[in-house]
Amino acid sequence: MVFTGSSSTRIRVWRQPDCVERGFIKARHGEVRAILAHDNMLFTTNKDCKIRIWNFTVSDNFRTKKVTTLPRRSSFLSFSKSNTQQQHRDCVSCMAFYHAEGLLYTGSFDKTVKAWRVLDKRCTCVDSFVAHESNVNAIVVNQDDGFVFTCSSDGSVKIWRRVYRENSHTLTMTLKFQQSSVNALALSSFFDNYFLYSGSSDGSINFWEKDKMSGGFNHGGFLQGHCFAVLCLVAIEKLIFSGSEDTTIRVWRRAEGGCYHECLAVLDGHRGPVRCLAASLEMEKVVMGFLVYSSSLDQTFKVWRVKVMPDQEKTMCLDYSDYHSNSKTTTTKMDYEMSPVLSPSWVEKKMKASNYFQ
Repeated sequence: MVFTGSSSTRIRVWRQPDCVERGFIKARHGEVRAILAHDNMLFTTNKDCKIRIWNFTVSDNFRTKKVTTLPRRSSFLSFSKSNTQQQHRDCVSCMAFYHAEGLLYTGSFDKTVKAWRVLDKRCTCVDSFVAHESNVNAIVVNQDDGFVFTCSSDGSVKIWRRVYRENSHTLTMTLKFQQSSVNALALSSFFDNYFLYSGSSDGSINFWEKDKMSGGFNHGGFLQGHCFAVLCLVAIEKLIFSGSEDTTIRVWRRAEGGCYHECLAVLDGHRGPVRCLAASLEMEKVVMGFLVYSSSLDQTFKVWRVKVMPDQEKTMCLDYSDYHSNSKTTTTKMDYEMSPVLSPSWVEKKMKASNYFQ
């Protein structure tokens, strides 16, 4: 299933890969800010700064049942932890789930990160810490070792380690190479190699490679090509997908055994900033295929089928389906273009804003 949320307060449910709509969940507490799914659990955040946990089943009909709301109402009666630790004080902007420990991490515009143990009946907040000097924009968890990566509008990426046999977290490394806001993170693992990617408001994508001896991350360089801010990132296999304020999605490939990256394609079907991305792998005998899901401020949700040819990796054929907020449009097939198509109205707005601040 694919879940999409918007300011319409509805979470729509789509079936993969044909994206037939299966139903929706009514979010009664304001616009949907973040969505995360794991197994049959769905985590959502709303305008009221709370987190809701749902169980869902998929058979003939899609059914959901709300399990709880975090923080639980009983938490406010507890004297062991203050309300400050339990409740985010501003928008919950991002979530990540550590499968092995059943820990849900939430990041907020209140500069804090909270860890919730959600697999027991109490669903308690086990740790809360101030992570950055400004908004926390994205969180990623390494499922192999439990390290937590956060990024912020303060321009930094931070790496946190959970203290052994405790619930507290300690800062192990701060990565900062520019002053602009860091909006998105993606972690790519291939065999025993780890690469961390971050997308910034200046349009660049930084990447770091994990040192096998020290365990630290060394800066590898920049991926440059987007005209405006990078808002979302997804890494799968050796490909990295980046969505931008310039309305495009770029497909990057990391070279075998090195830090060299090349842009394979520019997907330009949206007419507004690309806000969210997700991807899954489709294996075929000769061609490696990917399903890429993108949503934009143009109020559309698109599904792209990207096929990487082993002998002609720069002449990929793309087809995508376009889903509006209420209806499905036609499916289009096209060859990619190396120059992004920008929305004229959005460019005009950006240029006016740029001239104003100058």
